[in-house]
Amino acid sequence: MRSLIDILDLSTEELDELTATALDIIDRPQAYAHACEGKKLATLFFEPSTRTRLSFEAAMYELGGHVLGFSESGSSSAAKGESVADTAKIVSCYADIIAMRHPREGAALVAAANAAVPVINGGDGGHCHPTQTLADLLTIRREKGRFDHLTIGLCGDLKYGRTVHSLINAMSRYEGTRFVLISPEELRAPDYVVRDVLQKKQIPYRETADLDGAMGELDILYMTRIQRERFSDPAQYERLKDSYILTPEKLRTAKPDMAILHPLPRVNEISVAVDADPRASYFRQALNGKYMRMALILKLLEEAKKPAPARQERQTLSHGYRCRNPRCISAVEQELPQLFRPVEDGVYRCIYCESPASADQ
Repeated sequence: MRSLIDILDLSTEELDELTATALDIIDRPQAYAHACEGKKLATLFFEPSTRTRLSFEAAMYELGGHVLGFSESGSSSAAKGESVADTAKIVSCYADIIAMRHPREGAALVAAANAAVPVINGGDGGHCHPTQTLADLLTIRREKGRFDHLTIGLCGDLKYGRTVHSLINAMSRYEGTRFVLISPEELRAPDYVVRDVLQKKQIPYRETADLDGAMGELDILYMTRIQRERFSDPAQYERLKDSYILTPEKLRTAKPDMAILHPLPRVNEISVAVDADPRASYFRQALNGKYMRMALILKLLEEAKKPAPARQERQTLSHGYRCRNPRCISAVEQELPQLFRPVEDGVYRCIYCESPASADQ
């Protein structure tokens, strides 16, 4: 069963296909008004969400389908201790497709492995958020007219910012892309993004803490909030929360056609005074997310009609090592096997959360 867990599950050709479908939906909404008639989307949101959940629901309703689900873990059987795997099996009995958000990294992968219907990852902890990246891509296409030869500044929480990780994976596949990674030292992009994506693919990038100094070179500025919910140490959050605040004054050196993106919600990292700037694209970005989720739902439901391809077994290591990431789904669902994929000779990463393997002691 085809699911979307990571943006890399989609080829560049499929990204272009989804973008084309979304643009056609924008131009001809009535042509899609009954495309999902009789179909049901289950929204399983184990942590709070406004944009992502409502965007999925609006997408399904505008395709003529129905929605069922929950918006917090306390109103589901997870409060009774039900595993993600069992939840996915049960919900597959009631829905044709699942959109899931979960605070544990790798939870969507576990759901997809156990569901009998397609699963869409609506965000798994600090790991991936592929449908936000689809919203980002359509916004880039509509604001800049292309995906190639762009300098993209990613600013704020690059360590826990799952939207950043997914966007780097997506845009690194287009020719001429260059990244400027702007963050405090404590919130730099994780090694599995910098080393395994940027360095391995020889994508030009630089890391800096200076937003003002980078502003003039950017075609896209992707702001992110410092995420309180990802910090185990409240004092560290308080120290870092105001690291970057975008104001009209800071935009004076920016290109006149630079696009400002933000996955939202914002706290204070973008002043409301910036909203009137024509370069502010983040509310248009939220709308674009609905169109791309409509295109994705159509694609996955169509592919679900086809015979499932033979499963390709991935090389994994399962003995003698353990994931030490406390946010990984394997840390709380104890019956999950510890599985690791090779990234280079002698180096393995957890298949759920991408953390490096460590010897089990």
